[in-house]
Amino acid sequence: MRPAIAARGLTKQFPVQRGWDSKAAEFFLALDNLSFDIEPGQAVGIVGSNGAGKSTLLKILARILPPTSGRAELNGRVGSLLEAGAGFHPELSGRDNIFLSGAVLGMKKNEILKRLDEIVDFSGVGEFLDRPVKHYSSGMYLRLAFAVAAHIEPEILLVDELLAVGDAQYQKKCLQRMENLSQNGQTILFVSHSMQAVARLCRSALWIDRGKLRMAGPVAEVIAGYLKEGEAKTGERVWPEGHHAPGDELVRLRRVRVANAEGQTTSSINIGEEFTIEFDYDVAHDGMVLFPAIRLFNEWGTEAIWSTDSGSPLHGKVRPRGRYHCVVRFPRNLLAEGLMSVSVSVASLCPTRFHLSEPEAIHFQAIELLDGTTARGDYADSIGSVVRPLLAWTTESKPSVSFDSFRTPKAGIESRIPTPESSIQGHHDEGAS
Repeated sequence: MRPAIAARGLTKQFPVQRGWDSKAAEFFLALDNLSFDIEPGQAVGIVGSNGAGKSTLLKILARILPPTSGRAELNGRVGSLLEAGAGFHPELSGRDNIFLSGAVLGMKKNEILKRLDEIVDFSGVGEFLDRPVKHYSSGMYLRLAFAVAAHIEPEILLVDELLAVGDAQYQKKCLQRMENLSQNGQTILFVSHSMQAVARLCRSALWIDRGKLRMAGPVAEVIAGYLKEGEAKTGERVWPEGHHAPGDELVRLRRVRVANAEGQTTSSINIGEEFTIEFDYDVAHDGMVLFPAIRLFNEWGTEAIWSTDSGSPLHGKVRPRGRYHCVVRFPRNLLAEGLMSVSVSVASLCPTRFHLSEPEAIHFQAIELLDGTTARGDYADSIGSVVRPLLAWTTESKPSVSFDSFRTPKAGIESRIPTPESSIQGHHDEGAS
């Protein structure tokens, strides 16, 4: 069987103008001898830092850009969502652009008509469907573009930064649609900075680093390698001394960071490993009993965790003037995956007064690597929980009813009620999920 996508030695150079007087030809190497195969029906994620060449690769595969050298073969009908309104004619209405996009992919009018209502409903632009798309907002453009790309059933779908489409709820709907396409055997190449989305949607991944293929393989291994050595080096925010730091005349926030199990600052944590959130704050005057706290919110704005220093020796006691360093330790297998925001506060009581309250002081990505070590186990579908602790389960098979009791009762005869005395053979197992 031929690969759905076969790339051989893809190289792309862009000219660089250093100045008006520069005569020497200089080039930026966006892709450097890139080769890979993607088999039909695979959903493959592409990860890498900004400027790594991910979007350039997709544009070459979509025939928007030609390679400087090398070749790419795509075997199947190709749909793409690479930038807002790519492929749309600005003077045509949304309806006309749906038919235009379908026609470009070789679909007949009656095929497009069968999908029209579903496309319009998914995009949410129904009342603007017959207006020229040049009058659409960027969000409407993107929603319609994705709805068309995801419903005209291309054999190969190229998507760049899906999670830039629409609001949070629409992003969830888009990701679910992508999962359905993947399960139906369509080939998907998916570029994203969201490791959560890549891990959820894909089983394989490519890591591109400065135009070169750094790693290819199972998605958990590629993400783990990228997070260890890739761009996940931030995850820290510092406020210099002065009145611009969050707080009041008593308390000022100085630093917040997320650290992995090795104590390294990071913007992405593996939910199967321990991590810490740390913050520093200054107290300008003696004599106050202060209560520091953090709150974690998921990407949908739901508060997942609230915590204060109730286990600390200083809890409920007067804080002398000085700088305080707080470390909040999180056990493995507590959070669900997703983009998390951390809010930091310091308050006094009786009456309650917040001297410091900094919402979204820092963000980090919680990643699930789907390696079988989390509460998910082998369950592959989406899970909507706010937290996901690994709880101990005990499961026993009890004597039960005969299978005859599951049959539909005949008319006029009451169905039998299952009783513990009825018996079938079973087995006993214990474990944690």
